[in-house]
Amino acid sequence: MYAIIKTGGKQYRVEKGDVIDVELLGTEEGAVEFQEVLFLNDGKTMQIGEPNIASCNVKGEVIDTIKGPKVVAFKYKRRKNYRRKVGHRQKYSRVKITEIASQGGN
Repeated sequence: MYAIIKTGGKQYRVEKGDVIDVELLGTEEGAVEFQEVLFLNDGKTMQIGEPNIASCNVKGEVIDTIKGPKVVAFKYKRRKNYRRKVGHRQKYSRVKITEIASQGGN
């Protein structure tokens, strides 16, 4: 059984037990629930949301807050002695999927 969820403007294919990195959620640690389920496949049938599946949600647990890889922005103008270097590391929430709950089908 797997589902496709939407969070942080991105879509993720998740199964029970998966660990995914999503855009920073408001919670530090604890339970989280994703309501925007776009697609659900339970092995026998497939449900496609229009745009979401109302009778389905995905539950997870926030494990940690991590930082992504460093991105470097470098500005440079030749012969003018102008150089600016700025680094950035985006924060992500690491989520473990605990349950894909579906109440019936449509």
